[in-house]
Amino acid sequence: MSHTRIHRAVSADGTEIAGRVVGDGPALVLVHGGIGDGDTAWDAMLPHLTDRFTCYLPSTRGRGLSADDPDHSPPRLEDDVTAFVDSIGAPAQVVGWSGSGAWVLGAAARSDAVAAVAVYEPTLIPVMAEADLAETLGTMQRVGAAAADGRLVDAVHVFASWICTEEETAALTRTNFDDVWAARVPAMLRFVQQDGSYQGPRSTDPQALARITVPVLVLMGQRTRLGSFFRAAAEFIARHVDDSQVWELPGAGHFAPVLAPESVADELITFFESARQPA
Repeated sequence: MSHTRIHRAVSADGTEIAGRVVGDGPALVLVHGGIGDGDTAWDAMLPHLTDRFTCYLPSTRGRGLSADDPDHSPPRLEDDVTAFVDSIGAPAQVVGWSGSGAWVLGAAARSDAVAAVAVYEPTLIPVMAEADLAETLGTMQRVGAAAADGRLVDAVHVFASWICTEEETAALTRTNFDDVWAARVPAMLRFVQQDGSYQGPRSTDPQALARITVPVLVLMGQRTRLGSFFRAAAEFIARHVDDSQVWELPGAGHFAPVLAPESVADELITFFESARQPA
């Protein structure tokens, strides 16, 4: 993949947010999830998108090419995405994955520069069942303990076993997932810690979702490990966003953007092309 340039923006608190830009066509902003960054999360999908879209690959604060700040609360991460999209200077289609689902939905509610949004398996903790929440909290404690001991590869294995099926985990081990994604664990832990302690209004509150007027697609994998949770999240978003729909990707799990990139890209292309058509 050849990177053509770096795009920079300034978030609401003055933190510089940056990301690489590659491709040709309408602006498509791809926002990494809780464990990724703009330099790694979308590598597998870019070959299937850059002939149709100018792909912007920002990292939120403290990741990738972006500057850092101690405040990684949900509103600040939404600020990062919103500022980056606003700075492009043209309407942009925006994609979120997992933890970034809330950030891109927040940007859609706040910015006229967002033309349409697609989110792949967004994590909405308030709709998580009690048993899944207990497992999630226990997993993050084990991830944190491994990271504190400097065992980042072990930490990413613990994370993957929580969110992925055994089949997905085996497929990821055949890639460079361990080496590349393990380095992203500390940033994820900081995000998880501040997200968990945050008590203010969220972009996924019903009244905030109701302010979104652009088309929204919630995409989920048919074989994802936490299927009941992601289905509940998808149904919650669809209930509160007026122009929304839920699609299911056959045979896919949570890491489909890495393991089934062409399939995910095809769904995004179909949705965004339909979203651009006049009603």
